[in-house]
Amino acid sequence: MANERKAVIVGAGLVGALWAVILAKRGYQVDVYERRADFRQAGYVGGRSINLALSERGWKAVEIAGIREKIEAVAIPMPGRMMHGTDGALTYQPYGEEGQAIYSVSRGGLNIELVNIADEFSQVRFHFNQACLGVDLDNSSVRFEDTRTGVQYAIESDLIFGTDGAFSPVRQSLQKLPRFNYSQQYIDYGYKELCIPPNEDETHRMHTNGLHIWPRGQFMLIALPNVDGSFTCTLFLPFEGEASFENLKSEVQVMAFFEKYFPDVIPLMPTLVQDFAENPTSALVTVRCNPWHYHHKILLLGDAAHAIVPFFGQGMNCGFEDCTILDSLMDKYEENWPAIMEEFSANRPEDSNAIADLALLNFIEMRDKVADPKFLLWKKSKSTCTSGSRRSFNRCIQW
Repeated sequence: MANERKAVIVGAGLVGALWAVILAKRGYQVDVYERRADFRQAGYVGGRSINLALSERGWKAVEIAGIREKIEAVAIPMPGRMMHGTDGALTYQPYGEEGQAIYSVSRGGLNIELVNIADEFSQVRFHFNQACLGVDLDNSSVRFEDTRTGVQYAIESDLIFGTDGAFSPVRQSLQKLPRFNYSQQYIDYGYKELCIPPNEDETHRMHTNGLHIWPRGQFMLIALPNVDGSFTCTLFLPFEGEASFENLKSEVQVMAFFEKYFPDVIPLMPTLVQDFAENPTSALVTVRCNPWHYHHKILLLGDAAHAIVPFFGQGMNCGFEDCTILDSLMDKYEENWPAIMEEFSANRPEDSNAIADLALLNFIEMRDKVADPKFLLWKKSKSTCTSGSRRSFNRCIQW
């Protein structure tokens, strides 16, 4: 199996594209199947994304792939977060020590860059408009349908990687197996993408190098900078209740809500009402499952194995860390995939479950505690570190 050095990756998202790069650097022939059209030509579908915060665990995988310089070109350092009060007052909190930062990256921009990088390898082939219909576990084959022609077919492979997201068809096939553990948990909050466009000279309308937060107790708005001068904003709000998405149906209701809770952002969002009406309200889910592999031939990575809510900024980073760990195990076991998958699937879920719990806990800090004077005083008395490190995990547990 290892001598054939061939692999099928289902899903050309962030983790799938990066994993294709790492496998290609090791000499594997890689076929990547993606249900979407080629977003490099069709355009990356916006309106429901949350900008990404690339931290140290994510950079490690990028460095293994040898593409740090290219990714840095589409990333903006954020050494701290900027809190916006209802009165317009600003409070800045550094994430770590001098020189430490997390990096804002556009999901669409990063995905396109990773696919372009992977496509530079002659042994990587992308197959777009191919919807996965599931996996034939007995024959180690993946069933697909060409969404343009309706033709269905199967691809056999001794190495199949499911990087096809939180609602992974690859994982759904594994869920039919005895003793396969699976759970999904939705929170009562949804999110909606909004936008702050750049100035006419393509500069940012707010402080560039920071993660902006408007904490309002039971809900919040965040904004992360993009290299084109814009900010991708995300409103996190309950689905039901007094202040909720169900009570923001009309233009009058939307404007009244923002005038009450986010008055300083209104002049920065000329398309606020249009964006609010046109962009979908999306749900937030945590996925846990185990085991992540089957018969040493099929392995889940990224959100397919461990989707988490975005409040700790570690979803992409954990998916990238999957790639880092697998790369190290390939060295440890000299590409003996049965041994690699056994160790990975035995040890990795514990870490991913812990981060999922911390992401849920950190929502309370972001929406509420960052505006609490007691919390601010506590922050000043504690040493801090870059988001995503083990010490910051402990900090969240304490709070």
